[in-house]
Amino acid sequence: MKSKTALHSSTPLSRRIPNRLFALIYSAAISALLYRHATTLLRPAAPTFFSLFTSFSMLAADLILAFMWLNSQAFRFNPIESHPFPENLQQLLRLPEDFPALDVFICTADASKEPPLTVAATALSVMAYEYPTEKLSIYVSDDGASELTLFALMEAAEFGKEWLPFCKANRVMDRCPESYFGSGYVSFSEETEKIKEKYEYMKTRVEDVVEKGYIGDDYKTSVAAAKAKAFGKWGKDFTSLDHPAVIEVLSQSGEDKDAASCSMPNLVYVSRQKKLTSPHHFKAGALNVLLRVSAVMRNAPIILTLDCDMISNDPSTPHKMLCYFMDNSANSNLAYVQFPNRFHGINKRDIYASEFKRVYHINPIGFNGLSGPDYFGTGTFFNRRAFFSGPSSMIEPRDPELSPDHVVKKAIDDQAILELTHLVASCDYEEGSMWGSKIGFRYGSLVEDYYTGFRLHCEGWKSVFCNPSRPAFLSEMPISLNDVVTQTKRWTVGLLEVSLSKYSPLTFGRRFMGALMAHGYSYYAFGPFWSFPITVYAFLPQISMLINISIFPKASDPWFSLYIFLFVGAYGQDLVEFVLAEGTLQRWWNDQRMWVIRVLTSDLFGTLEYIGNHLGIYARGFNVTNKINDDELRRRYDEGKFEFGVPSPMFVPLSTAAIINAAALMGGLLQVVKGRELNELLGQMVVAGFGVVNSWPVYEAMVLRSDGGRMPTKITFISLVLAWLIFTLVSTIAKV
Repeated sequence: MKSKTALHSSTPLSRRIPNRLFALIYSAAISALLYRHATTLLRPAAPTFFSLFTSFSMLAADLILAFMWLNSQAFRFNPIESHPFPENLQQLLRLPEDFPALDVFICTADASKEPPLTVAATALSVMAYEYPTEKLSIYVSDDGASELTLFALMEAAEFGKEWLPFCKANRVMDRCPESYFGSGYVSFSEETEKIKEKYEYMKTRVEDVVEKGYIGDDYKTSVAAAKAKAFGKWGKDFTSLDHPAVIEVLSQSGEDKDAASCSMPNLVYVSRQKKLTSPHHFKAGALNVLLRVSAVMRNAPIILTLDCDMISNDPSTPHKMLCYFMDNSANSNLAYVQFPNRFHGINKRDIYASEFKRVYHINPIGFNGLSGPDYFGTGTFFNRRAFFSGPSSMIEPRDPELSPDHVVKKAIDDQAILELTHLVASCDYEEGSMWGSKIGFRYGSLVEDYYTGFRLHCEGWKSVFCNPSRPAFLSEMPISLNDVVTQTKRWTVGLLEVSLSKYSPLTFGRRFMGALMAHGYSYYAFGPFWSFPITVYAFLPQISMLINISIFPKASDPWFSLYIFLFVGAYGQDLVEFVLAEGTLQRWWNDQRMWVIRVLTSDLFGTLEYIGNHLGIYARGFNVTNKINDDELRRRYDEGKFEFGVPSPMFVPLSTAAIINAAALMGGLLQVVKGRELNELLGQMVVAGFGVVNSWPVYEAMVLRSDGGRMPTKITFISLVLAWLIFTLVSTIAKV
């Protein structure tokens, strides 16, 4: 029974005991497989170069698969679901002054890929939170330094004066206007029609300046004179990579009132100073500037980080978050509350596995039974103190105004405050300091979110995963395969920067947060290593079968049953967990297929890029995911068609594997027809058949489609040539 005073509950899932029993059985099966590999290598039947190469490759592949399976057990050891009880908060928070102040950080980096209107919609959705407006501040970091984004936020601040009271008076749940008016569930009254007209007017103005690419004089004169001056900073020498800090207060609590004469929350535009010669540290650097600017202006004890396309979907989310931070038994070492990444606009089958069900839903529940989930980079409420060393100690920043204990007594537009914000937003401010190493969001990896969460857990902080039935946030996701694999390639590079550093979870993490948490973090950090075993299994058994060489036991051999058990056991357990996490069989199939696709594209090319970075061949970079939707592309995505379209080199290994698997399956069937025993070939035919079924979207894109999303002819031709060269090379080696 739920206590009337409890703020949240923790419920261990019943599957943890079966998980542990299955882990014992499965580990015994893995040990048996490795024993077979060892005996095969020590007592080869007919030692040749090819047989030894095959044996060593399969052993290395299975060792990596075993290591990754071991890491995954950390999530299955003690999964716990946590539920908040916001209705019990009323006993603690009766008046607005009882609420802790909340700073919201929204990050955008490129107005050409992250539409300013989307950024404005995200800001409006959190400005309309069910939270005392005098305790709420929104800071938008524009790392692309675009005047178009600033203009969109100015328009949002003005429209917000009508939108906020409308939402609160009508108890609107979808407080992003674009989402609300496009939901199809709106009951249009005279009041609703008026507010929609005002939104369409704002939307037209923003889209017009974005289309032109500049702010015309007619629009500048329509903005309040004090705010219009800001556009004068975009001079001829102003570029996105070389410009002074731009900090503009667009809405001020206590000064600006909405249409109902209630105070508006603070809304601040921030673009940190940049110089061509200074390090940028990508998103983590922008977040640290927001951390300092917000400390100078308000210094709220709680911080929410959001991507620019991640709208609030539940205005009561801060109340759910407070159920954890207001709990005196847990808040002393609670660094952050993580809400899952949820996405809107996903097609019925989720062909690109955009849900990331395992990463954003299943594994965090497993982490909940340990020290808490990793940091996703968005949808996260932080304790500001967590950015200043461990739970029991604190590093004092250089300026006392940045200390989490500092109390701000001046208005956010006070001249002294603004001067200090420009100082802390300068690109030289961190030089010689501990920012990024021991203070703030951590530098050293392109996946600054994962790395920051990892370092916080190593310092003794805890976290909690909160997954309410109504999604707290909804985000955009890529709808072209090239954008999907480009995004995950960046993650691959960043994860290798952690796994192969002195802060590797297996060494540093194990020392400071225990074995289970270390293996959980290792599951992600060493994720790029999947590329080797999957590449081996995508090519080697198939080519061996084409040249009449068996590498698996006969179907009548007891060892064959071991391979079947390992395959069915791993996939079966994954399916069960996926379905229990409210997934469907069809979406699970697409999820495992996309896992293979990412391994053969993102992980493979990300690993090569990481090596190139260290050899000085490539420059370390940060690619922003495209969030602009093309109507034709969207139509094909909604129809469930994979979008290839562009001649990306990442499609080459994927297409080559598809060709070789199809050739192997047909070759194997032909051998059986000619009289060869199926008993000898069954293992390799199963692997090839599985590859063929998974590769159907590739075959369709290469042969059956003529639309803009088909596989480019250039990629198909290169893949055919490469498949022939690989087959020829292996055939030659096998004869040696």
